[in-house]
Amino acid sequence: MLTPPFRYDLPVSDLETAPADGDRLLWWLAGRQWLTLLGGVLFGVPWMVAIALQPAAIGRAIDAGIVARDLRGLLLWSAAIAGLGLAIGLLAAARHFFAVRNWLHASFRSSLVADHGTRRAGPALTREVPAGEALTVFTTDFGRMGSAFDVTARFSGALVAFVVVAVILLRASTTLGLVLLVGGPLLISSLTLVMQALSRRQEALRAEFGILSSLGADTVAGLRVLRGIGGEEEFVRRYAVQSGRVRAAGVRLAGVQATLEAAQVLLPGVFVLVVVGMGAHLALRGDISPGQLVAFFGYTTFLTMPLRTAVEFVDRLTSTRVSARRLAKILAVTPDHPDRPAHRRQSSVTKVSSAPGPRSSLVTLDGLGTGEGGALIDPVSGVRIEPGLLTALVSARPEDGAEVLARLGRTSPGRHGVTWGDVVIDDLPIRVVRSHALVAEAHPELFSGPLRDELAPSDEPLDDQALLKAIHVVAGEDILDALPDGLDTEVEERGRSLSGGQRQRLVLARALLVDPEILLLVEPTSAVDAHTEARIIDRLRAARTHRTTVLTTASPLVLDAADEVIHIEGGQATARGTHADLLASHPAYREIVTRGEDQ
Repeated sequence: MLTPPFRYDLPVSDLETAPADGDRLLWWLAGRQWLTLLGGVLFGVPWMVAIALQPAAIGRAIDAGIVARDLRGLLLWSAAIAGLGLAIGLLAAARHFFAVRNWLHASFRSSLVADHGTRRAGPALTREVPAGEALTVFTTDFGRMGSAFDVTARFSGALVAFVVVAVILLRASTTLGLVLLVGGPLLISSLTLVMQALSRRQEALRAEFGILSSLGADTVAGLRVLRGIGGEEEFVRRYAVQSGRVRAAGVRLAGVQATLEAAQVLLPGVFVLVVVGMGAHLALRGDISPGQLVAFFGYTTFLTMPLRTAVEFVDRLTSTRVSARRLAKILAVTPDHPDRPAHRRQSSVTKVSSAPGPRSSLVTLDGLGTGEGGALIDPVSGVRIEPGLLTALVSARPEDGAEVLARLGRTSPGRHGVTWGDVVIDDLPIRVVRSHALVAEAHPELFSGPLRDELAPSDEPLDDQALLKAIHVVAGEDILDALPDGLDTEVEERGRSLSGGQRQRLVLARALLVDPEILLLVEPTSAVDAHTEARIIDRLRAARTHRTTVLTTASPLVLDAADEVIHIEGGQATARGTHADLLASHPAYREIVTRGEDQ
């Protein structure tokens, strides 16, 4: 295995600098792997030049050895031909090594950039970029991003070798050399028209395919619903229509690609005819030697290589630019909570000295300091969450409570002025907020893979004891008992083999394993029976002692276990106290909890 003459790695610390422009993104990628690109060029150029020199060496062997009847000259030039062959083999292996390295590095960095852009955009991504288009980026565009870097070394070698051959031909025939030097670039430049059409039609095909992917994903995910409402036929019809559009776009693209493929044969063929014709004419006139004539025929074979390489480079560059523009669309998404530049973060933290209640420690760039945070206050609704308590939010409209939690956990777009102690959380880096507060949504989302990996909140492995403890808190022993391989059981996509209540409990266990200072739960027990709900809330209260836990619910079992209950009406906090107190003193609250039935 070849070892590169220098060391390099794949830095991932500068992903923030990736530009949200397709062409600039390609230059950005190239700048981060210039060593491997240079390595490919350093081996690719002499490799192609060595191939270009073979016909000249063969011609000299004929003239200096065979025609001159000089055995020493024949052996000398035969050794030169063998040396060129050996060099071509070694250089080809090294060039291929760097070509694959360049392709892999560009593809890998592209995947990191896409991952960073996706995490940075958050929920805003699905609002601005169709799901199918985003899926296409992650499934096909990474490989295409690296394809142009793969052929860079061969293209550089093709350019240099083309000039070398032109110089050799100039020495033999000025006219022939000039034809090659002038005609070659002109023919290659004519491909720009095909390149533009190719780019447009590749983008059109990608767009249609993205729509088809989104439609297919929606159909599969909602198959049960479609079957219930009798909408299967309609969605099959829509899928068929969109498939037809993809086919039509593919046919249009194939036409341009066929033109490009034809050009790969036609352009080298033109040069072959010119060189052969002019070489034969010179030979008939006696202007060139037999060896030179043989060399000319060798050049006709060789010239197909750099020209086809140039056409291939144009094709791959076009495809790569299309993929880069699609990736740049993800980077261009404005996140709901963009982080401020690092040099501005500390000065941007706003202190609210007038905020009542306990104070948090000094906020730094590394987090919220040491010690417990103060009260969590939402000025929009007037909700105040005291630290270290289990607090329940109750509203006739469940959406009102969920919106409060979204603001408290900073998952809602915009600035809302939420404070934690004396700190406005809008001014904190989002990573700091996420490290202290976790919002668990109402719709449980599970991912495919082993259950233990599903529950693990980070890359750090957790022992079975911690996992089993979390499962116990959510009363999930029955789930584990029903799984054939326990914690090693493979969870199917979206946890479709599990019931809604089972998925809800596993999601809650996953949130508990994160163990955030502030845990915000939206309807965490809505899909379980009353007996299970009672066990969960009792164990949750014990597990979260001295930690801040806020949940939305209308369940009397959960409300009775809460330290404090806040009633929200019309988006505003209208009453607070214990469950028993609010039942006795607040009719609107009683109406929600009892569902209109007298107790």
